[in-house]
Amino acid sequence: ITGATPKEDTTMSNEKHVKVLILGSGPAGLAAALYAARAELEPIVLTGMQLGGQAALTHLIENYPGFPGGVGGAQLGELFQKQAEHFGAKVEFDLANEIDLSQRPYTVKTDSGEYKAETLILSTGATPLHLEVPGEVELTGRGVSYCATCDGWFFKDKKVVVVGGGDSAFEEALFITRYASSVTLIHRREEFRAGAILQNRAKEHPKMNFILNTVVTEAVGTDKLTALKLKNLQTGEESTLETDGLFIFIGHAPNSQMFKGQMEMSDLGYVIVNDKMETSVEGVYAAGEIADPHFRQVITSAGMGAAAAIQATRYLEERESVPS
Repeated sequence: ITGATPKEDTTMSNEKHVKVLILGSGPAGLAAALYAARAELEPIVLTGMQLGGQAALTHLIENYPGFPGGVGGAQLGELFQKQAEHFGAKVEFDLANEIDLSQRPYTVKTDSGEYKAETLILSTGATPLHLEVPGEVELTGRGVSYCATCDGWFFKDKKVVVVGGGDSAFEEALFITRYASSVTLIHRREEFRAGAILQNRAKEHPKMNFILNTVVTEAVGTDKLTALKLKNLQTGEESTLETDGLFIFIGHAPNSQMFKGQMEMSDLGYVIVNDKMETSVEGVYAAGEIADPHFRQVITSAGMGAAAAIQATRYLEERESVPS
């Protein structure tokens, strides 16, 4: 009894065997948990850093069906969680930091222990790239945003700045024109990466303005964003631009670093899945923004999560029905 070290005891007691382990607690992960729980698979969800995912950071979600008056992002996440838990899912406030997909059951090491999983659903999401300038973090949700579809409505008849030069920046800027009084697109280069059709549409739009060869160096404001400090990269000239909103669309980084070298991914790091949410590793599925560089909506992520759980259920049923 006294021979085992405390460390050995802890490791032994903290190894858990589960049929379905879900990494990430955004809409994809919690929808997967709901479906897996209803199949009586007793899924465990590891929350990661942000319970509810990116959606929980959104003040008001108005485009999720069933909520005509809109619903708070954090509130929607809580409803997702309660529904999944009602059917037997367990949500663990834990962070996965190492994963081994070389053999089943798959091993996931977390801050508090180790899981052995028959199937895995990866729904770790993606993180919008930041400008990394002073005031950006402090004013996020107070004028600084990374989602026009989520927050555009709050800028009715206001002046808005969009930073970026790709398709996303132009699509989102054009979307915001339906609300804002003016939209100024700031890009660090002379040329845009966006497609010609989007560029033409934006350049012809009466509300659109462009500032080229320029970067934002600071977001200014106390309770809310009031202005941006700018720097022209060609001349070095610095200036201040008053604005009510800053939308940043310089790309997303999928949270897939843990899985690198263990499954097929795109050049940008998104996990590649087929129409059944299957990855290149048997019994491992991916859902939501980790596998979706295109739509990035709560409803599409939730749908992918549901599909992943249904497929994981079928996979486990088939394995159980085959004689060993």
